[in-house]
Amino acid sequence: MDSNAKTALVVGAGPAGLMAAEMLADAGVSVTVAEAKPSPARKLLMAGKSGLNLTKNEDEAQFLAAYEDIPQSLKASLLAFGPKEVIAWAEGLDQELFTGSTKRVFPNAMKASPLLRAWLRRLQNKGVTIETRMRWIGWADDGLLFDTPQGKETRKADVVILACGGASWARLGSDGAWVEWIGEEVAPFKPANVGFVVSWSDHMRKHFGTPVKSVSLHVDDVESRGELIVSETGLEGGGIYALSSRLREGAALTIDLAPDLDLNTVTERLRKPRGKASLANHLRKTLKFTPVKLALLNEFARPLPTGEALASILKALPVKLSGPRPMDEAISTAGGVSFSALTSEFGLRNRSNVFCAGEMLDWEAPTGGYLLTACLATGRTVGMAAANFVKSGSI
Repeated sequence: MDSNAKTALVVGAGPAGLMAAEMLADAGVSVTVAEAKPSPARKLLMAGKSGLNLTKNEDEAQFLAAYEDIPQSLKASLLAFGPKEVIAWAEGLDQELFTGSTKRVFPNAMKASPLLRAWLRRLQNKGVTIETRMRWIGWADDGLLFDTPQGKETRKADVVILACGGASWARLGSDGAWVEWIGEEVAPFKPANVGFVVSWSDHMRKHFGTPVKSVSLHVDDVESRGELIVSETGLEGGGIYALSSRLREGAALTIDLAPDLDLNTVTERLRKPRGKASLANHLRKTLKFTPVKLALLNEFARPLPTGEALASILKALPVKLSGPRPMDEAISTAGGVSFSALTSEFGLRNRSNVFCAGEMLDWEAPTGGYLLTACLATGRTVGMAAANFVKSGSI
């Protein structure tokens, strides 16, 4: 190694950290990635078990609209590396992709492991070193202090990228412990893309694990048509995750059990003669209600009204939630290093050679490819900015 080579230390081997490392290596910087866990990108691998959603192939305006109160610096990062760029990046790793009916983009293999293996090989070929079981535990003089199998160790570099994740899925490495020593303004963590607690009555037990299809969820003036699952603890799935930012603040949730029919049509169908049929059978025949829809109706609306009042309930079933599931069960978290503490390229204002990327930053987005795209995009931004820093000597 050239003794005069500039050095970079990346803390965290998730998508943001690995992308930053690649940008630095491409610029000729000697890069070491320090990962707390025994292997890289554990959360990415876990996410890929149910199908690795890389991005969402939407137009620019639609894509950016998914991010809550998006700051200008994050917007600029996503404009530079959005869905088209993520697709090209994955294809550059020899991953064949497909776009689903909802515009979500997946590898044909569905899993994350083939992509990660190809990426790690490419990083190795570019000279990136990944050291595992290196847990960052704070600052030491002008270096970083790590807890390692050999004891405490201090590392120094010309530039540092922190990509330590948010505060969910601690077993995979994102425990938010870095908040104690980051020394910057941090917005409190909140669960995002998370299920919500419902105190079910016993009759719901047989429906645990059942998906609820052909419904729409409403909070204020926002609608979600995603997946909804009845779980033992409450309601889960992409449909409710997309509304979690509002629901965790106490907003009311209603479910439209017949979203493809207007109120008048539902009312007319309910008026059809039912003879000796029970109401449940009448709803099955006239509105094609499944057992789990009928169960939800009885759970939240008994005693059931009749006529137009019943139709109104079917179009806006009020759901009583008891708050979000614990943060460590959330797919992601809101909160993190405040953008006011950062430069436009995510450098810490109080530490001129330190940058932050990924879920450490205070942003929020639903599932559907938005999370991974932003991690990759911010990793790319800080990697390029850090490379410019070590060449110029300033942010």
